[in-house]
Amino acid sequence: MRPPIPGASRRWSLAGQLLALQAAVVALLVVVGAALAYLDAARAADDRARETVTVVATTLADSPGVREALAERDPSRTLQPLAERVRVDTGVDFITIMNRNRIRYSHPNPEQIGRPFVGNIGPALAGRPFTETYTGTLGPSVRAVVPVFDEEHRVAALVAVGITVHAISAELRERLVTLALVVLAVLAVGIAGSGLVSARLRRQTRGAAPADLRAMFDYYESILHAVREGLVLLDRDGRVVLCNDAARELLDLSGDPRGRRAADLGLPDELTAALVSPEPRSDEIHVADTRVLVVNTVPVRSRGRAMGTAATLRDHTELQTLTGELGAVRGFAEALRAQAHEAANRLHTVVSLVELGRSEQAVQFATAELETAQRLTDRVVDAVGEPVLAALLLGKGADAAERGVELVLTDESALGDTVVDQAGIDPRDLVTILGNLMDNAVDAAIEGAASHREPPRVVVTARTDGGELVLRVADNGPGVDPERVPAMFRRGWTTKPAEGPVGHGLGLALVGRAVRRYGGTIEVTRDVGAVFTVRLPLRARRTP
Repeated sequence: MRPPIPGASRRWSLAGQLLALQAAVVALLVVVGAALAYLDAARAADDRARETVTVVATTLADSPGVREALAERDPSRTLQPLAERVRVDTGVDFITIMNRNRIRYSHPNPEQIGRPFVGNIGPALAGRPFTETYTGTLGPSVRAVVPVFDEEHRVAALVAVGITVHAISAELRERLVTLALVVLAVLAVGIAGSGLVSARLRRQTRGAAPADLRAMFDYYESILHAVREGLVLLDRDGRVVLCNDAARELLDLSGDPRGRRAADLGLPDELTAALVSPEPRSDEIHVADTRVLVVNTVPVRSRGRAMGTAATLRDHTELQTLTGELGAVRGFAEALRAQAHEAANRLHTVVSLVELGRSEQAVQFATAELETAQRLTDRVVDAVGEPVLAALLLGKGADAAERGVELVLTDESALGDTVVDQAGIDPRDLVTILGNLMDNAVDAAIEGAASHREPPRVVVTARTDGGELVLRVADNGPGVDPERVPAMFRRGWTTKPAEGPVGHGLGLALVGRAVRRYGGTIEVTRDVGAVFTVRLPLRARRTP
């Protein structure tokens, strides 16, 4: 049972309308063809009759026996039997031999001998044979009148040979029987073929009427363009067959991409590979220029044959941003928990020193620990007025300290509490940029300390320079190979082991996306370790 069609009508199905139209066309063509064939047969019969009478009349006119008989006292006695024999032998309807005054010497009806010939003889008297259709004593006939010349090439007599229209029509009717059989056969084959085509079309359209198909197309077309989830259909050659409005917006496509190859759409290589992949992809995270997308692809098959790929796209940008912010808050909470744990240990140590009577050492220990913890906090509070960014730095500093990494905020750092708002930069994007860079720097510093036995250290700078916001993160890790820099900001690039946590290889891609949204730049250089410098125009418009 076919599903109901919104707005469906009860009119003729498309297959039924096509059958009726094809049957009408076939019938019309057959009728026109039959009419043309009949006219052609009638013309052919008339031409053959004219040719026959002309040949017979010319032959008799040139016969020496006719000229000799004309010289006799009673030409009819010789010419009548001769004309009848020739008439019977050739199948014509009449042969009339007459003198120049129309008086007949021969006629199929002997009573007409001696009477004047009915018809035109003017051209023949002038020495020119001619044919005409004329109604004489035997009715309408096709006749030829040919002059008989004497030895001095003068017109001595005339020979008229004719075939009645009735005889021509009888011959034509015999041919019409064959023509009618052919017409019926063609009509039957045409209608049978139309029926087969109609039956096949009925199976393929499930008996839907044209109005039903139009309503169904409009209904599904409106649904495809109304849904917020992007949908892209590609054929076996990787060409776009369908791309709804949501997909065009998510992929930042201009114009209609239908008919273009996925590789020519200007998408990242990883996203292009996912769209044309012959294998299904499930909930893959891909970073486009301005968005984070969740991509699912399913190969489309029909009757066991690959037809292409169907891909759905969901916008993961806001969720990814909130996830990064939540990660920063969670890290901050973990840092506070670690600090509380360390504070408890230090408090126990101070209490124990007091109980041992070493009050002076207890005061020195507590003061030294307080100065170390307070130094970074004071520096961040004095230099960074943006609350979200300050909280991020404090949280990352505590987390780094717990992991044994020294986090330093340079003296040149200075960022007022209104700079970010006036520049139109979303603090969450700053969390994405600076948070991921600091996480990578801490990991690199720890890796470098394990290799070179140097205290791990991360140096952060946040300041304004002219019309730009500058964020600089440096570490004393192993650094970055310059040849690998172009690939760093693609999804999936990571130096962490493959068996590490899921999500590695996404951080720098998110950084690159956020920077591109504000028309900024990222510079990767090498000092002791890697140095990442991000520059964001303070008055640049944010790309949606």
